[in-house]
Amino acid sequence: MKKRIALVTGGYSGEAEISYKSVVTVANNIDTERFEVFKIDINPSGWYYLPEQGDKQPVDKSDFTITVNGSKVKFDAVLLCIHGTPGEDGKLQGYFDMLGLPYTSCDAATSALTFNKRYTVAVVAFSGINVARSVLLIKDRFENAEALVKELQFPVFIKPNNGGSSIGMSRVNQPSEELGKAIEKAFKEDDQVLVEEFIQGREFTIGVFRTKGKIITLPMTEVISKNEFFDFEAKYLGKSEEITPAQINEAMADKVRKAAEKIYQVLNCRGVVRIDFIYNEAKDEPYMLEVNTVPGQSEASIIPQQVKAMGWTLKDFYTAVIEEAWA
Repeated sequence: MKKRIALVTGGYSGEAEISYKSVVTVANNIDTERFEVFKIDINPSGWYYLPEQGDKQPVDKSDFTITVNGSKVKFDAVLLCIHGTPGEDGKLQGYFDMLGLPYTSCDAATSALTFNKRYTVAVVAFSGINVARSVLLIKDRFENAEALVKELQFPVFIKPNNGGSSIGMSRVNQPSEELGKAIEKAFKEDDQVLVEEFIQGREFTIGVFRTKGKIITLPMTEVISKNEFFDFEAKYLGKSEEITPAQINEAMADKVRKAAEKIYQVLNCRGVVRIDFIYNEAKDEPYMLEVNTVPGQSEASIIPQQVKAMGWTLKDFYTAVIEEAWA
């Protein structure tokens, strides 16, 4: 009998539009001979099952079930495709944990931690991984941002502390009135803002997942942004060049892979995550930027590129990811 999989998309943030693109790729590549897939849309107006034909149907939030042709459908596992809240920050994971329902992403604690960039770099730095120096600003709890960041070397990046997709992110090259504007822009997306030193180097991103008890690193990608940095346009609107597999010497590649594996273990990750690095060639060391626990899965996204570069089909990959939910 086929396992019933809830393929969950949508979300409550601006990243929902990326979630809807990701779910198309995933839905088109799940092995339907092994899994029966039910698409679930979670958005601010409600939670709905989206059948291929007919009207959307409400999800029973008391037990995360749906009714199809008069019969209650219980799911064997959840395949999460929500970027941002509530699918990447631990909220849904905690809900599924209370229901005893397996899912494909990191657990609630790891998801909440990694969604907070400042907490993530603190934990990762404690384990010996290189990270950029940074300052955390909490809304209405500081008087002078310029004084707080004076110890940092410019350029700096200003970004919402929680969230992803580079929404609300800016680069400020020197102390000026632009700093205040960039901080204000980031505060429109979050109540916490991270000001982080710029690390000179090449940008690499690498997918990591676990299958059959083994951590696997995917072939890494070098990201060359056509904009000043890897912002929303560069990520999703074609304003970057992504080279997969990256043209990198084996010694550098090995350092990135080992750092990625260590981060995956230290943070107790599950499912597939994508970890972003800057490789500082002057110091010959990778610096971790952030961890994405529900990385984009659209046809043009980096994880599908890396899976194909490894020689796997997306069908094989998603099968491995789903099966790991029960491990």
